[in-house]
Amino acid sequence: MNKLKVIQLLPELNIGGVERGTKDFSKVLVENGHESIVISNGGLYEKDIIEHGGKHIKLPIHKKSFLSFLLSKKLRKIYQQENPDIIHVRSRMPAWINYFAFKGLTKKPLLISTFHGLYSTPIYSKVMTKVDHMIAISDTVMDYITTTYNVPENKITKIPRGCDLKIFNKENLIQSWLDSWYVEYPKTKNKIILTIPTRISKWKGVDSFIELISLLNDDNYHGLIVGPTAKSKQKYFKQLQDKVSKLNLSDKVTFTGSRSDIVNIYKISDIVFNLSIKPEPFGRTTIEAISCGAKVAGWNHGGTKEILEQLYPEGLADLNNVDRLKEVVLKISKKNYRFPDENIFTAERMTEKTLNLYHQLVNTKL
Repeated sequence: MNKLKVIQLLPELNIGGVERGTKDFSKVLVENGHESIVISNGGLYEKDIIEHGGKHIKLPIHKKSFLSFLLSKKLRKIYQQENPDIIHVRSRMPAWINYFAFKGLTKKPLLISTFHGLYSTPIYSKVMTKVDHMIAISDTVMDYITTTYNVPENKITKIPRGCDLKIFNKENLIQSWLDSWYVEYPKTKNKIILTIPTRISKWKGVDSFIELISLLNDDNYHGLIVGPTAKSKQKYFKQLQDKVSKLNLSDKVTFTGSRSDIVNIYKISDIVFNLSIKPEPFGRTTIEAISCGAKVAGWNHGGTKEILEQLYPEGLADLNNVDRLKEVVLKISKKNYRFPDENIFTAERMTEKTLNLYHQLVNTKL
């Protein structure tokens, strides 16, 4: 296969699924003999990209401002100096800056975009379709692209996201971690642990999760709400805390806040939930939890539905039907009830499919 020079564009390189995926894919490119360049405003993962043989070019393409369009000249100059085979845009503001930079190029590289979400502002987001080819991370996203932008299906390839099995796996927990966990959260000991890993937001389904714990009405269950609360969500967070108190669930529900040991929390969890009210574009926490050996339950829509239909259909419940969700929990939480099938949504598979697509598109263009 030909050696490729690939430029990936995204706003920043701080913690997040897209950011981590870009960093990991940069490493894969280098390992496969290709040249990898990432252009962003920098951040936590910048040093990882460089350490793994990639190149990072810092450009403040993260700001949603008309002034950001002025960066298109700088970006065009970078393209002219680097002469890439492929430019891969992963976010809308960088895609707009790229759009104007690209116009002035005499030699145009192959241009690819990845739709990581169901964008709420179609006019602003349409720039992601002004490319040679698009990647959709699920059927849900693919349907969104074709119906919203009237794009022919042959211009889109579905490549589901994947998780790294070196990180998310069924290896045994370290006893010292488990001991310290029970010191910090003694109410979780010897309980059936139900976990919802999510940032605190109205559309993420935390209300339904609290109602579920209340409906179960069983001291054997303990609910964990794992994730950060932004400053703008503090009022809603207080409403959730009040709801827990009002329903007399203080001994049955724990808010852990943001945790860096989510892998271990998946491993101590009996069931992990994805209860987003809006359809998830993919549902990364679902595959992470399954890879760590947990059972999973979620609403029957979006990316969560796609994953569970393949790996664990027993975990699906009708959207917003907490009574039905309770039935699902009572069934799958039994010790002898089957676990999900092995996770097929792996980072290795995702990167292999992306590389194959690159070569296929480059060869077609030649």
